[in-house]
Amino acid sequence: MNTTESLPLTYGLYTMCLVQDGDRVLLVNRPSEKGFPGYIGPGGKIDFPESPTEGAIREVYEETGLTVTKLVFKGLSEHVDPKTRYRYMVFNYVAIAHEGTLLSNPPEGELLWVKISEALDLPMQPWFKERFPLFFEEGTFEIHAVWDEEHKQTMKKTVKKL
Repeated sequence: MNTTESLPLTYGLYTMCLVQDGDRVLLVNRPSEKGFPGYIGPGGKIDFPESPTEGAIREVYEETGLTVTKLVFKGLSEHVDPKTRYRYMVFNYVAIAHEGTLLSNPPEGELLWVKISEALDLPMQPWFKERFPLFFEEGTFEIHAVWDEEHKQTMKKTVKKL
């Protein structure tokens, strides 16, 4: 058995939930000091023992002040690092109903309602720009990437529409 095979498998479970209101979507403009700068959907780590959907609802509330309902599961995006045996999984949702008032001082960055058709014109992380249209297409998706943490690069990636 080589050294890598003796490492335990570890997992990170995360969620992202785009809030849709007609032809608009709510995005967070994350500042550089928060990591992943640019426009991104609300989301974050799923707390144990909550379900992925419960995590999505909680994260949207914490980051925006909105309570979302009518969540639609859109797909899974993940990357795996064979050298460290780590799997990072993101459960992706669109919320098509919400209530409440946006936070005046949101913790993750400025909130912006933007037309879905114009959102890709905003500055975003490349991985979010790639994933964004999949939230609004029929069906679900799976993005699977093999990541090399040492060299900070994707070795292989597949994007499937299911």
